[in-house]
Amino acid sequence: MHALITGGAGFIGSHLADALLAQGHRVRVLDNLVAQVHGPARRPPTYLSGSVDLCVGDVRDPKALASALNGIDCVYHFAALVGVGQSMYQVADYVDVNVRGTAVLMEALSKRRIKRLVVASSMSVYGEGACVGAQGQPVLAATRTLEQLRKGEWELVDSEGAPLSPIPTAEDKPPSLESVYALTKFDQERLCLMLGRAYSIPTVALRFFNVYGPRQALSNPYTGVLAIFSSRLLNGEAPLLFEDGQQRRDFVSVHDIARACLLALEREEAVGQVLNIGSGEPRTVVSVAQDIAQVLGRAIPPELTGKYRVGDIRHCFADISRAERLLGYRPSVTFADGMAQLGRYLDAQVSKGNVSRDRALEARRELDARGLTL
Repeated sequence: MHALITGGAGFIGSHLADALLAQGHRVRVLDNLVAQVHGPARRPPTYLSGSVDLCVGDVRDPKALASALNGIDCVYHFAALVGVGQSMYQVADYVDVNVRGTAVLMEALSKRRIKRLVVASSMSVYGEGACVGAQGQPVLAATRTLEQLRKGEWELVDSEGAPLSPIPTAEDKPPSLESVYALTKFDQERLCLMLGRAYSIPTVALRFFNVYGPRQALSNPYTGVLAIFSSRLLNGEAPLLFEDGQQRRDFVSVHDIARACLLALEREEAVGQVLNIGSGEPRTVVSVAQDIAQVLGRAIPPELTGKYRVGDIRHCFADISRAERLLGYRPSVTFADGMAQLGRYLDAQVSKGNVSRDRALEARRELDARGLTL
């Protein structure tokens, strides 16, 4: 088929492009090469395959979108601004790009016949992940109060103050939108599924968990946490961790994400569904910071800030049983192998002089100045 990937010059989109090309599909990419990801010169990335037909343009531009959609059989909608913290103060930008961009895309698709639409959603729509009480009773709407967070009481508790235990989060957990970014990703997901059903566009929404791997932008302080930690370490600085670093997350290789996207193109059972794509294995943020330091050979322990960032959640990791059943998806890259791949990529960037200055402190000051850290 002839596939269009919106936002396809980025980290995940470029890996998907490689996977599609390897299966014999043709690939076109529509990307505006935003400076935060691609640098101030906004040049096409060297890692993007020469077999990709790159259209430089904005998904919000109906003319650019119509041109990019010419002759297309299927669409992967990845175009989005990404960053929980940044979304809390660049509100208009996030809503405009993520929500209006999706609306423009869906208006365009309503006038065409395509065989599949796959939209990249996010685990952020869950807010706090699923958990259980002391007697094993499910708690699907747990949250932390600002009073609790100001005291540095990080863990989730029930109404009586008893601790709650996190469990894998399944797709039927009600959304709890804790950031503007989460809200916009939920809007993207629902717009695609709702209008896909209305216009008979076979649509699949994939909720990505914490994706890592080669090609993440080291200069972007709002990208995935492993890239942020790597940038700090490569600049001789300690990774900065919010709270106590014991937050649990689900880290999934970008290669597994790309494979899930291919399966979503093929499997009829997935149409109309929302599916978690993760590893299914929880890891603490502090352990991941220590792991990447070891991979890079940088004996710099992480720094615990003891602060809360507005919009953050405590624990969330994936129940991937629905994706296993409907997609035939199983993660194939172990965390150890994925970290080794990332380490080799980072070593190559160092040897090429491609490691830019760390911008994590700039991002932190932006949050502090707006009262978005406690």
